[in-house]
Amino acid sequence: MEEIGIVMNGVTGRMGTNQHLIRSILALRDEGGVELSNGERVVPDPLLVGRNERKLRELSEEHDVDRWVADPDLETCLDGDDAIYFDSQVTPRRPESILKAIDAGKDVYCEKPLAMDLDSALEVTRAAEQSDSKHGIVQDKLWLPGLMKLKRLIDQGFFGEILSVRVEFGYWVFTGHIQEAQRPSWNYRAEDGGGIIDDMFSHWSYVLENLFGRVESVMCLGKTHVPRRVDGSGDEYEATAEDAAYAIMELEDDIVAQLNSSWTVRVNRDDLLEIQVDGTDGSAVAGLRDCKTQHHANTPKPEWNPDTPTEHDFYDDWTSVPNNQTFENAFKRQWEMFIRHVVEDEPFPWDFRAGAKGVQLTEASHQSWTEGRRISVDELTI
Repeated sequence: MEEIGIVMNGVTGRMGTNQHLIRSILALRDEGGVELSNGERVVPDPLLVGRNERKLRELSEEHDVDRWVADPDLETCLDGDDAIYFDSQVTPRRPESILKAIDAGKDVYCEKPLAMDLDSALEVTRAAEQSDSKHGIVQDKLWLPGLMKLKRLIDQGFFGEILSVRVEFGYWVFTGHIQEAQRPSWNYRAEDGGGIIDDMFSHWSYVLENLFGRVESVMCLGKTHVPRRVDGSGDEYEATAEDAAYAIMELEDDIVAQLNSSWTVRVNRDDLLEIQVDGTDGSAVAGLRDCKTQHHANTPKPEWNPDTPTEHDFYDDWTSVPNNQTFENAFKRQWEMFIRHVVEDEPFPWDFRAGAKGVQLTEASHQSWTEGRRISVDELTI
């Protein structure tokens, strides 16, 4: 059994702590490491890095992690034998840190989005591809149970010709005036990398491309519905980033995708994320964990009559897709794959080029909103 050192930068943040450290790296450590193709195991050994010494110390003590350092500029933590650099900082700090890690000869794995703008994302991607560093971007939603069931249906030809996709994502994030907000205040400040377009459209880029096809154009409208919020210190601030975005995207093979993303919506659906796919032979609705289908042969024949009550329960016409497998935490699953990629060169297609595509869609969506028009999304040239 061997160890693999992982420099985890920005690990005191919400995602860095919960999904990446506790539910992925420490979970893998507790399981005895990642099993390789030859049956041997490699155990992750994290080095916690961040800006806040107190938080790092508390995190290391609580979770029995021996190594930590308050080194926000990476002056010392890249000098050791750690093989992987992981970045979950706020987006504006990410490209500079990744470039330092590449120069130090580290393999690099990072949260999305890869950068705030496409030029920076392409710079990072070129640097990674021209080096010996292996590189990967978090695309966790591909391993959500609901989306894996949806992919199973697509691969088995359930839908026939896919016509359209509708994505509903979001929930009400409290402003902090009466109840504490569930998200950090930087999410609502454009100058700090906030906004739901930057936060979610990188996700929609890889979800749509991996399941249905490449995004070829986008029309997008962003809105700051709630202009003032209260931060964790109790201070009111102006929200300078959008808290909702509404988009129509055209995909390959003439598929139309409609996407509503909002932190100002109250949930009246089965899950915080729902993706409905309609095809000539059937439809499906996938959430985070569940997926249900309706085949053409089982489709009811409703008639429009607003003068009489609708007695038909349309929910009864859907059938749940069985699990048929064991599902693990999506972040942990991708971490396992990246570690195998580093240690034994297992294929890992979710690289910085894929991350740059997410930034490309985000930038095109902002341009569409600003200019009030449809924007083409060309094949990405690195």
